[in-house]
Amino acid sequence: MKKYEAAIILNPNLSSKIDIFIKDFEKLLNSNSFNIIKHEDIGRRQLAYSINNHNKGHYLLFNIEGDPIKLIEVENKIKYNESIIRHLFISVKEHSGEESQLLIDSKDKKNDSEEIDNKKTKEVSEKIELKKNTEVDKANSQEKDEKLENKEELDSKDKINEEEDE
Repeated sequence: MKKYEAAIILNPNLSSKIDIFIKDFEKLLNSNSFNIIKHEDIGRRQLAYSINNHNKGHYLLFNIEGDPIKLIEVENKIKYNESIIRHLFISVKEHSGEESQLLIDSKDKKNDSEEIDNKKTKEVSEKIELKKNTEVDKANSQEKDEKLENKEELDSKDKINEEEDE
């Protein structure tokens, strides 16, 4: 049995049906006597160039073992599947037990985008809080000004009353 890595890029508009595709593809592999060592759902990624008017694709990676003759049968069955934008089967000496670099990169991008979103949310919250504080300060300042004006008015009335009394 030879070892292979299969890279499949799916139409990005089918993201809701990825699980169904994975199950069907695994059935196809199992029916052709392939052992599935592992599979990785990388997710949607930007394509290096447009393929069939698609700029993004949903990436799947499979580590499999099986007969090379059966691999030809599998390829013949999937090459007419319209859900698949591109596919590639590569013969490997050994399967790596680690996550693929694509999966690691997509996790890093996801974490980076979450950090950026959190940072933006925090900045917006701080701006809103600052605006509220500024509005409160303005209101307090206006209130103080009004009190000061009222006090000055009362003081001037008191002076006038004192002068009239004299």
